[in-house]
Amino acid sequence: MILYAIILIPIFGAIAAALFPSERFRAWIVPATAIPHLGIVFYAIYLQPPETAGGMLGLDPLGALILLVVSLIFVANSIYAIGYFSSHASWGNRTFISCLLLFLAAMSLASVARHLGLLWVAVETTTLVSAPLIYYNRSRFSIEATWKYLLLCSVGIALAMLGILFVAYAGLHGNGAVNITLDNLIANAATFSKPWLRAGFIFLLVGFGTKMGLAPLHTWKPDAYGEAPGMIGGLLAGGLTSVAFLAILRAVQIMRAAGEQELCRHALLG
Repeated sequence: MILYAIILIPIFGAIAAALFPSERFRAWIVPATAIPHLGIVFYAIYLQPPETAGGMLGLDPLGALILLVVSLIFVANSIYAIGYFSSHASWGNRTFISCLLLFLAAMSLASVARHLGLLWVAVETTTLVSAPLIYYNRSRFSIEATWKYLLLCSVGIALAMLGILFVAYAGLHGNGAVNITLDNLIANAATFSKPWLRAGFIFLLVGFGTKMGLAPLHTWKPDAYGEAPGMIGGLLAGGLTSVAFLAILRAVQIMRAAGEQELCRHALLG
């Protein structure tokens, strides 16, 4: 239940922000959501809840670390947001704040996802809900940065989807299983078809690496960081990059279980 709370708290906050009529006081919804979210995260790390939703959600040490980093960065930015929106009182903030809280929900979902398909959905959602955040200044340069971000990250997420399909196909040709929960993949990786598994890893690395901002598909970063409000740049650099790195590390976990550490080492070192 606590894992659902980690995801649902920011979603409810986003709904409240969308419905709240006052532009002036809407910014307070952000810390009012972020601080309880951080408290729930600390409690979940202490409690170490079992996997739920048929093994699709769980909190291992790696996911807990990324989730804690995301939540801490978001709390710091939520406090900054109060003063930021006070200095931009004439600008509408309904869409911005709603998307900001949905961004937290998507990053939280990615941190606790134990299913490659669910992880992919979460990372793709971060792209969709963060685009309006980059465009907030509504200038010619910000719309250019937003479109570049959407285009390149969409290419990357499409490549990651191909990677997931290749991993599933490797399992089908190995032990006949197509269950892409992380625990099942790690447990059976040694029986997978190695050519398909290697191809899947490369596509996952390039796809999620695009979201992380790895070369050569990194050209969205200077524009997006430069045109987005400062707190969004912080969330992209500290939060989204960490989540994308987590997705890559999930692929590395599967490859290590399959005995393919050498390929991982060469691919990650470039």
